[in-house]
Amino acid sequence: MFKSLKSVRNFVGLSAVLLLFSACGMQALPEGKNEVDASMAEITNQYKRRADLIPSLVGVVKGYASHEKETLEGVIEARAKATQITIDPTKVTPEKLAEFQKAQGQLSQALGRLMVVSENYPNLKADTSFRDLQAQIEGTENRLTVARNRYIETVKNFNNLVSVPPTSWTNAVMYHFDKVPQWDVSSAEEKTKNEKAPEVKF
Repeated sequence: MFKSLKSVRNFVGLSAVLLLFSACGMQALPEGKNEVDASMAEITNQYKRRADLIPSLVGVVKGYASHEKETLEGVIEARAKATQITIDPTKVTPEKLAEFQKAQGQLSQALGRLMVVSENYPNLKADTSFRDLQAQIEGTENRLTVARNRYIETVKNFNNLVSVPPTSWTNAVMYHFDKVPQWDVSSAEEKTKNEKAPEVKF
């Protein structure tokens, strides 16, 4: 009888402790950080996929519009800069994230100009390889939008865990996580999506 009662008390006590730890973010904090790291890794993977497609796209365009030298070189240079700037998903600083975003934004702008130029070449637009590459890049851009939105949400949730009690108390005692820098939705890349193609006046 007494042993049974003691076992029940121990079970209730242990459950209460586990519940307290759970409520205070003992698991939620590292899980949240893992989510942030994974969402940033997905962003970098999609940007790499886009960068890998660009040389083939430039090659196809060059075959039809070789005299569009400035536009083609602009894409190549922007791609080179973007691929030189790497980011460790587990150690994202505000400065590194801003540098990464700027480089990717410049590549997006250069790629946008290339797509505008391609509209002037019906034979290029009809090329099967061009259409396939264009579809792959558009698909990648869509996945990037999803990945960025996921990152924004996971960072918001994690930063709340880090800064709002009671999980912030657990963080201060056990983990010492810093808030993670948020994606800048007003970056050059995001602005590019809302820009209209330049008007050609004669």
